[in-house]
Amino acid sequence: MSTQEQNMKTKSLFKNVTKLPNDALFAIKARLDVDTRPNKVGLGIGAYRDNNGKPWILPSVRKAEKIIQSDPEYNHEYSNISGLDALRKHAARILFGDSFDCAKRVVNVQSLSGTGALHVSAKLLQSLGLNNRDVYFSDPTWNNHYQIFGKCDFKASKTYPYWNPANKQLDLQGFLTTIASAEEGSLFVLHPCAHNPTGLDPTEEQWTQILNAIKQKNHLVLFDSAYQGFATGSLSKDAYSIRLAINDILKDYPVLVCQSFAKNVGMYGERVGCVHLVLPESGYTKEDQDALQSQLNAVIRSECSTTPAYGAKIVATILSNDDLYKQWSEDMITMSSRIIEMRHKLVAKLKELNTPGNWDHIATQVGMFSYTGLTVEQVERMEKEHAVYLAPSGRASIAGLNDGNVEHVAKAIDEVVRFFA
Repeated sequence: MSTQEQNMKTKSLFKNVTKLPNDALFAIKARLDVDTRPNKVGLGIGAYRDNNGKPWILPSVRKAEKIIQSDPEYNHEYSNISGLDALRKHAARILFGDSFDCAKRVVNVQSLSGTGALHVSAKLLQSLGLNNRDVYFSDPTWNNHYQIFGKCDFKASKTYPYWNPANKQLDLQGFLTTIASAEEGSLFVLHPCAHNPTGLDPTEEQWTQILNAIKQKNHLVLFDSAYQGFATGSLSKDAYSIRLAINDILKDYPVLVCQSFAKNVGMYGERVGCVHLVLPESGYTKEDQDALQSQLNAVIRSECSTTPAYGAKIVATILSNDDLYKQWSEDMITMSSRIIEMRHKLVAKLKELNTPGNWDHIATQVGMFSYTGLTVEQVERMEKEHAVYLAPSGRASIAGLNDGNVEHVAKAIDEVVRFFA
């Protein structure tokens, strides 16, 4: 190739690049932001709103910020590669329990919230040559799961049955059948609580069946814990499946846990999270732990060098201060209780309107989201005719409902259901 040909080739390297579709949820937010209709309602993005429809800074967060900023040693220096030590310590404690031997069994790093934790987990498996396996996600799941693991060259992305649209319940038999038929040693990504997008969680008995089936096939488990405290208001109850795995059914297996503080502390834009590798009860030495820590650190160093410190300091202050921890526990109850209340009010309004169909599932689902059962066409009409914005799948962020808009949303649902009847 001549110099002139190489010159032209280099100049046109970035020509004719394929334009990828916009992210569906952020596209909804963009349309909502420019909508000038006074009655618009945003139920797309998963972010908590108070009863006035405003972002809510938790009282525990405000108090923690005052403590941090009044510290004469307060600064904006780099954190460690592995992240803020206090955050890593206390983040593991609230997930695994006060009595769990984190020092012996947990290797972890701070991450860029839950998305970053998933990415670091996938990169770790890739760097260790452990991505030569299928990865299974629930059907449906959070769409970003596919992109995160797809970028790390896993053997294939597959799904396990989860939501049964006919009865709006968990398809447990389909779930267990897929676990049994999957190639041994596959990776299963599980939602420990407040399943996104369905809001449908397995019972304790069902979790026992699921984890035992996984054990029978020697599968690797990754828990994506994005909503601890949001399902029931209780950290321990929402960590039930994780603790059942690491203390009992999968105690002899490594387990990955990705953790986000975006929702339960309201740290949406601060990107605070952790990824924890929980080791088996026996068989791993201190040298093994150190080697794994070095591998996780290497991923962080190559991706972002160090993770952001400010939000991490806020969360660590809350988790390590008894008074703030108590306040935070109350804050979570405030959020989860309001969401539960809005679920019941929406269902009550739909019943008042005699809206065709059974909507009780909205009230029985848990966490931030509801899988309403609305079709793509119905969702599009709600946006166009009523200024009510949902995900195309019919997923609604119940946190966006309040006393001032719940009747409007109910009437919108009623109208579109009747229109397409």
